[in-house]
Order: sequence, then structure tokens, then C-alpha cells
Amino acid sequence: MPKYVSLFCYTGEAWQQMVRNPANRAEAVRVTIEHAGGEMHQFFWMLGDYDGLVIYSMPSEQAAAAYSAAASASGRLSAAHTHQLLDSDDAAAALTLAGMLQEVYHPPGAPSDWHSEYDALGG
Repeated sequence: MPKYVSLFCYTGEAWQQMVRNPANRAEAVRVTIEHAGGEMHQFFWMLGDYDGLVIYSMPSEQAAAAYSAAASASGRLSAAHTHQLLDSDDAAAALTLAGMLQEVYHPPGAPSDWHSEYDALGG
């Protein structure tokens, strides 16, 4: 299953509610992810630009988007950013494919007879 990381920030109202009624937010997130057919791997609170992050697997991009939309629709997040993750094997496969694609890619504004070897010539 594809893996994702979602970074999020709570609203001031969400913080007020959590301070009044402390609860295990990781458990609430886990249940929601599992209902979408996924699996939660890690949940962290953090200091800095974001309040926390969750790392999880989902069976599809649609399931990941649905989870993200459901969390955002709660109105308790002021920001949420989700990224798909690639492990080392997936990244190596992507780089191998990129090397093959580089042979046929024409950069913007390049002449129609442009060849990738031109870059090596410094032109």
C-alpha cells in the first residue's frame, strides 16, 4: 500500500478543547485511517511550524484524499499538508525511469532538434 505523511496544525479552538478534555488523538486518527482501509504507522506531536504529523498507508490515492478531506472538514485544523512517501526501492526505480526519460525530454524553449548531450557541452 502507498505510504503518506500528513503534517497538520490545530486551530485555537481545537487547542482549547484538547486542554479542557485531554484525549489520545493518535487513537482517533488510527480509527479513522483504518475505516478508510489503511494502517497508521506513527503519530507524533511536534514543535515548530506544525503541531503534529501522522505516517500511514492507504489502499489508494482516493482513500488518502478522503481521509485528508474528512480531517480538514472537521474545522479543527488550520493547516494540513499530505505527501506520498517513496521508500528507497521506489525512489531507485523512479531515478532509473528518470534516466530513460531524460533521453526523450525536450526542455521548454529548446529547439526541436535538441539532444540531451547538448547540456554536457555547456550550450
